[in-house]
Amino acid sequence: MLNSDNVRNEKNGTGNGNEEELDSKRYKDEKIEKEGQVTLDENKNKHKIHLITIIGEIEGHENAGNQSKVTKYELLLPQLASIEDSEDIDGVLFLLNTMGGDVEAGLAIAEMIASLSKPTVSLVLGGSHSIGVPIAVSSDYSFIVPTGTMVVHPVRVNGMVIGAPQTFTYFKDVQNRITNFVCSHCRICKDRFEELMMETEILTKDMGTVLEGKEAVKEGIINEIGGISQAIAKLHQLIDAKKDDKQS
Repeated sequence: MLNSDNVRNEKNGTGNGNEEELDSKRYKDEKIEKEGQVTLDENKNKHKIHLITIIGEIEGHENAGNQSKVTKYELLLPQLASIEDSEDIDGVLFLLNTMGGDVEAGLAIAEMIASLSKPTVSLVLGGSHSIGVPIAVSSDYSFIVPTGTMVVHPVRVNGMVIGAPQTFTYFKDVQNRITNFVCSHCRICKDRFEELMMETEILTKDMGTVLEGKEAVKEGIINEIGGISQAIAKLHQLIDAKKDDKQS
């Protein structure tokens, strides 16, 4: 027979369970709102996938304008290190819609993603332009939606520069770092990538090339056309393959 203490305890237990569930939901909502990140673990029978969005401008050593949507690399790098060291996360999905930004910051993010031991998949939504190209190809597998775009162009700089040969040599060295990274993480060859960079008949005020979804895949920069369902399915597949390799 249930007495009043039993009923009270059951109610308290149920209440605590609901509170924990609400706290967990609040935490996830705050994580999405503040950092554009969340761990997708609603289905306990599936793998735990961490979702990271890279949007707007890649902010570097100087702060972008207050009205700009930015991805702060000084926040993202520690998060990636934490993911690498976590036993609770099986893989990482990156959603990209970026205009590009600081070259050093973008390359730092790309190198960090490429060095993760956990399976990674990127999905280009909207665009992944300029320094967003190395970030898009740094994952183990990449997708782009049909309407997505990628802009490939030479290194540019805003503001005053010193008009000396050393300045242009430095720009060339930076461009080579970007080119070498991209070509070592996707199927496009260096000569073709540089040809796309130096195209003069596509962009009205600059040189470079705008690639839509199918063109980015055809050129060998992105692996496949697809959306969120294909990206998540591929990530689960990569996680399963990695676990099978460990067991064998």
